Amino acid sequence: MDLPDGMISYGDRLANLAKERGEADALVFLAADGSNEHFSWRHLEERSNALAWKLNGEGVGVGDRLGIKIRNSPDHILVALAAWKIGAVPIPIRWDLPEWELDRVLAVLDAKKVVEKGHQILQLGPECRIDPYHSEISPHASGVMSSGSTGSPKVILRLVPGVYVPGASSNRLVEAYGKLGPQTVLVPAPLYHSNGFMALGNLLEGDRLLLLERFDAGLLLGGVEDHGVTGMVATTVMLQRLARHEDFAKRDLSSLDWVMHGAAPLPDWLAKRWIERISPEKFFVCYGSSEGIGATFARGDEYLEHPLTVGSGAMGTDIRILDETGEALPAGEIGQIYMRSEHGILATYVGDVPPIPVTEDGYSTVGDLGWLDSDGYLYIADRRVDMIVTGGANVYPAEVEAALSEHPSVVDVVVIGLSDPEWGRRVHAIVQLEKDVIGLSADELIDYAGDRLARYKTPKSVELVTEIPRSEATKVNRSALVAAREVAEE
Repeated sequence: MDLPDGMISYGDRLANLAKERGEADALVFLAADGSNEHFSWRHLEERSNALAWKLNGEGVGVGDRLGIKIRNSPDHILVALAAWKIGAVPIPIRWDLPEWELDRVLAVLDAKKVVEKGHQILQLGPECRIDPYHSEISPHASGVMSSGSTGSPKVILRLVPGVYVPGASSNRLVEAYGKLGPQTVLVPAPLYHSNGFMALGNLLEGDRLLLLERFDAGLLLGGVEDHGVTGMVATTVMLQRLARHEDFAKRDLSSLDWVMHGAAPLPDWLAKRWIERISPEKFFVCYGSSEGIGATFARGDEYLEHPLTVGSGAMGTDIRILDETGEALPAGEIGQIYMRSEHGILATYVGDVPPIPVTEDGYSTVGDLGWLDSDGYLYIADRRVDMIVTGGANVYPAEVEAALSEHPSVVDVVVIGLSDPEWGRRVHAIVQLEKDVIGLSADELIDYAGDRLARYKTPKSVELVTEIPRSEATKVNRSALVAAREVAEE
């Protein structure tokens, strides 16, 4: 493949960085017990070469899908880098799936090989080849496994090849507001999630990574201070747990150049807590998708002028809000979010699922609902599949969750709709409280929400639990929560 000037394969990019930087830190791994390991650019180059030779020897080649079922670790990153050396397509898989679900995922993935923790291929002794592997170009840079709103497994396969494009890491959104210096990027999300895996783009840009084995608020805050972290992408739940942690006000966070919120709506109180803590110039909100249909972005000062926004169109993105008939809606009206990027759609689906919807003039949607204000800033309501129709009115769980999350004793909250003979579906809140809270009742939480929400949005019932089951990407399976409760009520 002939490449434009400045563009090289991912594998060659890593080799060049290893030549330039040698023993300098490329990756720091922060384990769950607080210990850390340092890995140089030369180490990543030599170990990924060794893995590439072994994988190629077992028949993995250009364009083959390579499943990576490994918890956050240096091994996960090395396997992905080796896949790029070969020209294969690295696709992370959730490591905690039950067998029945894993079987469905693997059937759709149709991988040439799946590398798991402890796999013999990871045993790299002194006899392994570490000489440069002739890097190929993967026809698809990577993929992400997802069940999405349908519950059917699919691969979201990137259409762009495995080619390094200078300045194409996630930092480019931040740099629209001012040039960044050398970066140390913290990775709090699991690498099977797009927010985690995209950090490898930072690595290839030359940034140092601080990889967490799993999210822990205390370890993360300490990691920012101890390792001089300059940036990170975090979910709503992560930002909330960090803001509520006792060290949030104590730790030195001055090294941070940017904190980017991604995935799920962000409660206003939480955005303002972070803006106050690190300054408006360092906090960013964004909206996008693994499908790469477009993106929005805003800095903290823009957010304060447009509270609850996820930003305006970025990187050549145009936005429309359409109703169910495909007609454009005016500012302020909720409909389905359609986006069109100057780059086109950057991914496709593999699996027994409908294709990404596209209008005749090139706008696409992933099923989220929202609205635009008169200045063109986007606001997220929720996913269509999560919306609760109660008594004929539409209730968006994210709005109810945001209201309850502001209570100082609430650690986590998920809102679902349960079958109800009077309301059709009733708004039901599942709430996790701080461990030392005693005496706070469900009725008090309903009253608290009622002071902040319209009456029809206020939960009809609240369930107190010791823990809400979330994946390491902080996602919940709402349909499973609904099913378990409706069976119990029969």
